[in-house]
Amino acid sequence: MRDKEQNIMENGRLRKQLDFIVEADKEKRIERITHITGHIRPENDAEHAWHMALMTYLLAEYSDEPIDIAKTMAMCLIHDIVEIDAGDTYAYDEEGKKTQAEREAKAADRIYGLLPEDQNIALRSLFEEFEERKTPEARFARLMDNLQPLLLNVENGGGDWTSHHVKAEQVKRRNEHNAESSKALAEFVLHTIDEQKRLGRLE
Repeated sequence: MRDKEQNIMENGRLRKQLDFIVEADKEKRIERITHITGHIRPENDAEHAWHMALMTYLLAEYSDEPIDIAKTMAMCLIHDIVEIDAGDTYAYDEEGKKTQAEREAKAADRIYGLLPEDQNIALRSLFEEFEERKTPEARFARLMDNLQPLLLNVENGGGDWTSHHVKAEQVKRRNEHNAESSKALAEFVLHTIDEQKRLGRLE
């Protein structure tokens, strides 16, 4: 038993994996603009990622294309880890979005680079696939990334929208690619945006 324990302690691969796991915990420190239900406090990136992964499992049946659910869930879970270094960029912060890609690429180099090479390549590829939105899994994950904060804003009476003077047309532009993944969910989102504008929660 001691030999096995010693081998584990000397395993450089395990050490890298554990270093990444501990580093990933810092995602819990990154606050988003969106608040959790009850508008009690801002959610953090880890909560956002977990919620997206859960949504993927539950809503995969609405994808118009077959998707690998496990792969899509993994994509959701790792897509914002780069924000440990890059910080969260609010969806409607046009100035911040100008440097977002550069900041996140640099962060990806460092953070995914903590892993053993094969897992570094695998997770970095998932991150880039998410960003490029060229596969069914990426398109569905991006839809979840749009839908999750919309649902929380609705539940919270549009508080984060109103405090940042977000317009309905901005939210529609943010969601303009949803139909590439799911026409049913895209239609739901558009109906919801129109309803929220009618209620005065969006300008």
